[in-house]
Amino acid sequence: MKAILNGTILAESDDIIAAAGYDYFPPAAVRTEWLEKAVKTPEDLECPHGVQFYDVVIGVKRYPRNAWVYESPQPRLAQVAGRFGFWQDVKLG
Repeated sequence: MKAILNGTILAESDDIIAAAGYDYFPPAAVRTEWLEKAVKTPEDLECPHGVQFYDVVIGVKRYPRNAWVYESPQPRLAQVAGRFGFWQDVKLG
């Protein structure tokens, strides 16, 4: 599976875990040089899974909060700890 944003491959792996309606990529499969930590909002701080959102930055274009990682997920999502999920402008396929 690939995570693609406007023709740029952000992640690619066959080691995908599907959970809670999203697909999660292992960190080694993600082009983290295009990710910048987003400032945590009050809602992020209330998340029981310890969420960290990332902006995707390609060239001069910023796509806010299009990736995330659960840093300390609750037991029902423990299998995706440290893995990256993508949404909004990012297409999976």
